[in-house]
Amino acid sequence: MDQIGHWINGKHVAGTSGRTADVWNPATGEVQAQVALASKAELDAAVADAAAAQPAWAAINPQRRARVMMAFVGLLHRDMEALAEALSREHGKTIPDAKGDVQRGLEVVEFCIGAPHHLKGEFTDSAGPGIDMYSMRQPIGVAAGITPFNFPAMIPLWKMAPALVCGNAFILKPSERDPSVPMMLAELLQEAGLPDGILQVINGDKDSVDAILDNETISAVGFVGSTPIAEYIYARGCANGKRVQCFGGAKNHMIIMPDADLDQAADALVGAGFGAAGERCMAISVAVPVGEETADRLIEKLVPRIEALKVGPYTSGKDVDYGPVVTPMAKENILRLVQTGVDQGAELVVDGRGFSLQGYEDGFFVGPHLFDRVTPDMDIYQQEIFGPVLTTVRAGSYEEALKLVMDNQYGNGTAIYTRDGDAARDFAARVNVGMVGVNVPIPVPLAYHTFGGWKKSSFGDLNQHGPDAFRFYTKTKTVTSRWPSGIKEGGEFTIPVME
Repeated sequence: MDQIGHWINGKHVAGTSGRTADVWNPATGEVQAQVALASKAELDAAVADAAAAQPAWAAINPQRRARVMMAFVGLLHRDMEALAEALSREHGKTIPDAKGDVQRGLEVVEFCIGAPHHLKGEFTDSAGPGIDMYSMRQPIGVAAGITPFNFPAMIPLWKMAPALVCGNAFILKPSERDPSVPMMLAELLQEAGLPDGILQVINGDKDSVDAILDNETISAVGFVGSTPIAEYIYARGCANGKRVQCFGGAKNHMIIMPDADLDQAADALVGAGFGAAGERCMAISVAVPVGEETADRLIEKLVPRIEALKVGPYTSGKDVDYGPVVTPMAKENILRLVQTGVDQGAELVVDGRGFSLQGYEDGFFVGPHLFDRVTPDMDIYQQEIFGPVLTTVRAGSYEEALKLVMDNQYGNGTAIYTRDGDAARDFAARVNVGMVGVNVPIPVPLAYHTFGGWKKSSFGDLNQHGPDAFRFYTKTKTVTSRWPSGIKEGGEFTIPVME
């Protein structure tokens, strides 16, 4: 059985804590590897080494640091197949979806090649008599990222690439459920020219998370995961004086207006709701058709599409729509929530509870489910299911649909399908959600914009990637400068003012 340790000071090292976690193959249900879980002492030692290496990396000019990112992009393209296969083997998502996982992270690395521009400060000539003022963006030192299982390439790349190109050292604590790809990314960064010790990959569980939050050397922490853990990390990290950004759970709604192209909307809902087995924080999990006729017609179009979905292992290549969920515990939780929906009175239009895949009976496959006539008080509406379950909440009007979205505790993403530009413009302006799609089902911004939700989907002032990443991973220093032209008479004892 494979043993996965840590990446410390430019090489693979075995864990010393004596604790490990199982890494599953979700398609077969077998344990395929064991990953080491770091102790506080291991984490602290890795941070100390990173802190020692960081000043020399920060002293390298931004253009040369950007060249490391440029080389890294080439290596990610070169090893795309290997990265996707390793990702699919541990996560369960299809190979095309795994390549998308890597690609959306790669695009952030591409954006980071522009670091020399993004790290420029501001300059004011003659702010006062003989006085110039200018600002500098400087690294914060050592930063850390705590990343989730559902995007084991994309989210680590979103975190580490901006942090590194800004001149920081970075501690990555990836999910222990699928740790291989983050280790591969570390190898590629070393090949691209990143000095040893600047990126440390520490595998672990809550003990490692707490060690990160309590380590005095780490200046900033980024997290993506569930809302309860996001709140915990945000509170503890801030209490310890760190800069913290945390992105939590979601309950993303799509409003379908009566004038929408329902075939287009149905296709979008199926892709956004069931892709990656629903294990996406930007998945559409709630369809909100406006009007009974719209709802009836939408359900009529959804049912055959959902029933035709092909569920299978990643080894089936492109001949599968989605794969298994990540662990047996995840499967159990999804099916438990589906049962609560039935028990609480929702109409289960497509029932995937009896799904079994021949030859893969021990895999963590969950059949597709479609609920209709869900109400906001039901558990399947209140909780993030994180599985292949689409719920339908019927709304009597546009205002009722909008209120449903705005009253929800989460504010990650939302979408509206309509042909009416006025309705779309009103929706985008009024809705209290961080990322909005207009006839786009999964409105994940491209790398040169920022990613982040509102309400209980996000904690902190700055978003991920885009310009906000350079703000998060740097400190601003402002210099006021005057060069005397000759000998001055005496000192000045009053605050200088403009005349």
